[in-house]
Amino acid sequence: MIEIDAALDESGIIRSLRAQGHAGAGARGSDLVCAAVSVLVRSFLRVTEGRNGIEVRADAKNEGFAAFEARADTDAGRDFLFAAGEFLVEGLRSVAEEFPQNCRIKIKNAKL
Repeated sequence: MIEIDAALDESGIIRSLRAQGHAGAGARGSDLVCAAVSVLVRSFLRVTEGRNGIEVRADAKNEGFAAFEARADTDAGRDFLFAAGEFLVEGLRSVAEEFPQNCRIKIKNAKL
């Protein structure tokens, strides 16, 4: 089971995410659930990496684990982070809805 915990601020901007575990939906290298989660998280990290006004600290040192914290300090950065985070969270929700036995997501709204 892949367990995903995401935190959004009061404006709905993603602030952190932690994904941990193995889906167990297929053989190693052929697991579609794992691939979907991996592609979504990696794509988020790639589009936010080095973008002006956004800072993301990520950790994916171990197989079956990825985490990040994100912040934006400009209006343009906040807008981009909101959109990228919305895409990420909706994609992960879709995976969890389609494969509830292999992926679970919890989203909390953080008070800043």
